[in-house]
Amino acid sequence: MSVSEEITSSGVGVAVPVRHFHHLDPETHGRLFLRPPQALGPDEDRAVLAVALGATLYVPATRPDLAETILRRSGDGVCSMVLDLEDAVADHHVEAALLNAVDALDRIALLGGARMQLFVRVRAAEDIRRISSLLTTGAQVLSGFVIPKFGSATGGAFLDELAAASGRLGKRLYAMPVLESSEVVHRETRDEELAKIAALLDEHRARILAVRIGATDMCGAFGIRRDRDLTIYDVRVVADAIAAIVNFLGRADDTGHVITGPVWEYFADHERMFRPTLRATPFEEHDEVRFRQQLVSRDMDGLLREITLDRANGIQGKTVIHPTHVAAVHALSAVTHEEYHDALDILGGESVGGVQASGYRNKMNEMRPHRSWAERTLVRAKVFGVTNEGVAFVDLLTALAIR
Repeated sequence: MSVSEEITSSGVGVAVPVRHFHHLDPETHGRLFLRPPQALGPDEDRAVLAVALGATLYVPATRPDLAETILRRSGDGVCSMVLDLEDAVADHHVEAALLNAVDALDRIALLGGARMQLFVRVRAAEDIRRISSLLTTGAQVLSGFVIPKFGSATGGAFLDELAAASGRLGKRLYAMPVLESSEVVHRETRDEELAKIAALLDEHRARILAVRIGATDMCGAFGIRRDRDLTIYDVRVVADAIAAIVNFLGRADDTGHVITGPVWEYFADHERMFRPTLRATPFEEHDEVRFRQQLVSRDMDGLLREITLDRANGIQGKTVIHPTHVAAVHALSAVTHEEYHDALDILGGESVGGVQASGYRNKMNEMRPHRSWAERTLVRAKVFGVTNEGVAFVDLLTALAIR
């Protein structure tokens, strides 16, 4: 059954499960995956749904074909989208954009739903009340709200409105606060502000899906716009703020949250100053040298590097503004055969600790220090699947590009 047929047959008011790589054909799935991604309903564990955000595509809520765009992107493998009423919309278009977003959500529900988590990024706390009051069938397909410029002084009003909207609509709505304010960026206020934010989020923990990072606003606080030849981690003042956010809010204990990566804002050709950062060897081994050249020409090598650095810094998923970026995020999110078996070995090892060589005989697995990593890896395996032995991110990228 095709995606469009499945959506149509699911019926009005039925939330369609999210399943990554659902748009690939069965033969390709069998070739790529040892364990395919699982279907995830809206009642899935909050931590799993947070990881399942993957590449979250932002789209201006002013688009006249908004419902059709959402359904089309769902068919292309996008599994989370944000209808933006904030930075992407001019001040004098906000009211029209809000009504357009409500209409699009209602229409999508009437068409049977979309295979994705859907959010609205609001400007003010009262926008949550208005949207939840105006929605009809669309309440069933709305996952929650993105809260921009979230701070300890203002965030509580948004979260209170979210709780009221959940009661009004009879379903759990999630919040995704965006950390981008000057209080978070500036060194002299950062620690105190993040401590207050952590306490506020803890009060509303069951409603917080993930914490997002607004790196563009952070750069703006210093009059910076990073070049496409650099990652956000090369911009030191922003990298320091990201490190602090992960330190306060991303700990691998019961106090932490899933933190998503900042946006990669480039998608067109340009004259390069530096050499490409994408190694040729993996593409040569898979006979995809020309495909590498295409990625480099579209600045995708920088995006791939930043996604890798996101993961190294405790961040999962990413904000994207162009559909071509989705495949890169998802291809690098799938769990490799090696990672999966390392995770199983660690979780199946002695609870009292110890160390043993990995099954691939190329590293040591320590049972205690690596346990949290292993648990997170198995969550990612549930969401994005486990690749067959010998299958690399190049194979996933190629399969997604060919489609």
